[in-house]
Amino acid sequence: ANMKINIGHENPIDYQASLKQLKDCETVVFVGGISPQLEGEEMPIEISGFKGGDRTNIELPKVQRNFLKALKEAGKKVVFVNCSGSAIALTPETESCDAILQAWYPGQEGGEAVARVLFGEYNPAGKLPITFYKNSEQLPDFKDYSMKGRTYRYMNDALFPFGYGLSYTSFRIGDATLSNSILKKGEKITLKVPVSNVGKKDGTEIVQVYVKDPADTEGPLKSLKAFERVEVKAGKTAEAVIT
Repeated sequence: ANMKINIGHENPIDYQASLKQLKDCETVVFVGGISPQLEGEEMPIEISGFKGGDRTNIELPKVQRNFLKALKEAGKKVVFVNCSGSAIALTPETESCDAILQAWYPGQEGGEAVARVLFGEYNPAGKLPITFYKNSEQLPDFKDYSMKGRTYRYMNDALFPFGYGLSYTSFRIGDATLSNSILKKGEKITLKVPVSNVGKKDGTEIVQVYVKDPADTEGPLKSLKAFERVEVKAGKTAEAVIT
């Protein structure tokens, strides 16, 4: 059988009718976001938030934002699975949703992967490869070519910064030690970092190493230079070794 999905048209939603169907549900898993059929190159799309494949704002489509708010006001616990290939400003959703899972564009086995995470069969460990801003207003002017306020390297107040990610367990990062306190040009240096799993589930943490040149007042606030994945059993401590 063939299935065709028409994307690019807005249909009205009867929120009350939808809520009535969910009256016996305590928790709602809402899968939303955007689509590669909305963002791309020279696409015949012109609706609120999208024009010709470009995004005219980075907020979640209004119909979804309002529905999530209605679910929360109805007393539901809301788990929002966001599907997008780029950053979405999710500031209101941090209030209307009890949990947010970033699924990107997950592909054929995406449903299986998301279900395993939601039902605790897999403990997530991923970190964001991009910065999620609070709103469109936080973005610098398109014609401003300076780096100030752009990406994690030049800002401190993003909604979800580059490298952010949660787990079903908790980790404590100990004091790092260096193989040498003085680094000479061309030499390698080794960083050892103890990682303790202080939660109740086995998990994986990603130790990230950021650097900054204190003498460069106009340069990046920080830059990622290395990272290491470390699997740690519950109640145990492992060591990340980064060269």
